[in-house]
Amino acid sequence: MTVMGLNQTDQCLRFSCPERSVSTAVYVLLYVCAAAVVLLTVCGNLRIIISVCHFKQLHTPTNMLILSLTVSDCLVGALVMPMTLTWMIESCWVFSAAQCLCNISFSYLFTTTSIFNVALIAGDRYFALSNPFLYTKAVTVNTMCIVVLCNWFLLLLYYLVLQYFIGYFMNLVMCPGDCFLVFDEVSFLVDLLLTFVLPCAVIVVLYVLVFVIARKHATAIRDLSMQTRTSKSTADSMKSERKAAKVLGILVSVFLGCLFPYFIYTVLSYAIEIEIDSFQNVLVLVYLNSTINPVIYALFYPWFRKCVKLTLTLQIFNKDSSLMSVL
Repeated sequence: MTVMGLNQTDQCLRFSCPERSVSTAVYVLLYVCAAAVVLLTVCGNLRIIISVCHFKQLHTPTNMLILSLTVSDCLVGALVMPMTLTWMIESCWVFSAAQCLCNISFSYLFTTTSIFNVALIAGDRYFALSNPFLYTKAVTVNTMCIVVLCNWFLLLLYYLVLQYFIGYFMNLVMCPGDCFLVFDEVSFLVDLLLTFVLPCAVIVVLYVLVFVIARKHATAIRDLSMQTRTSKSTADSMKSERKAAKVLGILVSVFLGCLFPYFIYTVLSYAIEIEIDSFQNVLVLVYLNSTINPVIYALFYPWFRKCVKLTLTLQIFNKDSSLMSVL
């Protein structure tokens, strides 16, 4: 939620609060749709959180990273999307300056955390495919939990440093009906490099390597399929890793597709005139990624569908339900 390259006077002149020109029926429909999106985002991600936390069979290193990503997505749906969607519908910021600051802070922190979570997922898949035996020995659930906690802590610390130690480079613009965070050009470029360019470059490079390794594994699986049962077991394991990499590759592709328009738009804001409607559209696209992710899990992960069924039928409250097989 950042606008660059404009002074506060220019923004106040440019981002005026227009009159609402839609009928009452359309107005109500927009709020119903917004509420549905928020509920879908929160409930969809909560189901993943409950599933991974409850069923011990899902306590794997990779799923700890998925859990971290899902938590950030759920918080986006609960704390960021309601005010942002209201801002879009009203074409005006109707909340207080304190709520504006909170909305910007939550948006920045959770979006940045999501980017680094996806980078960690890419690193996890590359390590698992390139060194499967070392990965099994070196990477445990506890180790991954420490990595996830460190990721959240360091990003929170980075945001606090950005906010309080170099805060004089930024301005919270509260014109009538607007809420923006304005960066100095140097601060914006440094932040863009650290929180977007570098992690996205890592994601792209690692997933290119992952799919190169996956193709090699496909050849190896064909060679092993005619050998002993032990080799077949190894082949099944390699096939499973390839499938996981493919599904997470789809997750990463959708994630980057939702993020790139926003960051391209903010970079171009130095050269083009910013329009509030188009800015809000690319911003909401970033948040909608949090809604799309549970849909991807539902489409490609049978365990997720089974966990949802067990949750909705309240079977998770049965004795020893955490030990049930969901894979």
